[in-house]
Amino acid sequence: QVQLVESGGGLVQAGDSLRISCVASGRTFTDYSLAWFRQTPSMDREYVGAISWEGHSRYYSDSVKGRFIISRDNAKNTVYLQMNNLKPEDTGVYYCAASARLVLGAVKEYNYWGQGTQVTVSS
Repeated sequence: QVQLVESGGGLVQAGDSLRISCVASGRTFTDYSLAWFRQTPSMDREYVGAISWEGHSRYYSDSVKGRFIISRDNAKNTVYLQMNNLKPEDTGVYYCAASARLVLGAVKEYNYWGQGTQVTVSS
């Protein structure tokens, strides 16, 4: 089992930056690729980006490419999502997820999920 706990969400204005974190516990952190998803009440869980187990490969959805950066610190069992130039459409609950394989946006392939952290971007 892997437990994931997100933190760092909040209310920001359009154009601001915010970094959210996800700390993992349980099994070996480097056994897993990690991803971020987001969700609002009106849409299904949307893929944001993913990072390979060693952190060398990073992938992003077109909607956040060039604005968001995923990183991980394996010594701290933590994955981060740095969000820059935030837009109101970035509002949602952000979830981190772990998979033993690098599966990018295949939401059903992720075995472990955090509880989410709310990010609200006002215009």
